[in-house]
Amino acid sequence: MAIWQALLLGFLEGLTEFLPVSSTGHILLAGHFLGFDSPGKTFEVLIQLGAILAIVCVYFGRLLSMVCALPTDPQVRRFALAIAIAFLPAAVLGAALHGFIKDVLFETPTLICAMLILGGFVLLAVDKMALPARYHDAMRIPVSHAFGIGLFQCLALVPGVSRSGSTIVGGLLLGADKRTAAEFSFFLAMPTMAGAFALDLYKNWDRLHVSDALPIGAGFVMAFVTGVVVVKFALDFIGRHGFAPFAWWRIAVGALGLAALAVFG
Repeated sequence: MAIWQALLLGFLEGLTEFLPVSSTGHILLAGHFLGFDSPGKTFEVLIQLGAILAIVCVYFGRLLSMVCALPTDPQVRRFALAIAIAFLPAAVLGAALHGFIKDVLFETPTLICAMLILGGFVLLAVDKMALPARYHDAMRIPVSHAFGIGLFQCLALVPGVSRSGSTIVGGLLLGADKRTAAEFSFFLAMPTMAGAFALDLYKNWDRLHVSDALPIGAGFVMAFVTGVVVVKFALDFIGRHGFAPFAWWRIAVGALGLAALAVFG
């Protein structure tokens, strides 16, 4: 794998992981048209570690204060429980269907394009709804609603749906405002992405070679740097502009992908 390809895929990972546009869909389509195919799609999952560290870096001060307050603050404990409960549905289903997801769904670019387009129209519809917002702080989302958001996250096991997109839509439908839904999605990303990374590393450890270290490292660094920039500005952008820009982005990428598949295969 050429270093420029690793850097490009790392850039796409960092740019799209925390936006409702499907980082996995973008990376898989880019790899398909670049002719890049890592064994078991391991590269595409492992560079997510860069994005994980990006959000941990940006939220480090807040995370540290929450850890220190965990023994004494009931609200922090309830929020930690809410994140854990939201994480469980996709963790269980993802582990059970890991082989099918990686060997079938990840290898179907037409499905990815269709999900990008469909998800774009869903975002447009939700963005125009006058949904009543009852929660304006991610830490105040009830545990029961967190479980509902976790069920929405299961939709993202299909590449092209978007983990952040499904959880944000779930949060909006369950009463969070746009910024709060996005922030809850950011916190939920940490255990979800870390779990996916650990599972994939365990499943594909024997497929990794010393020669993979340089491209994975390059992709990781690029995903980290790009992810830090995106996380810092994403919440304010979503709060001001909503989800319509991301919806049209998804529709455009999906349509171009279908057109390219029809022409080039």
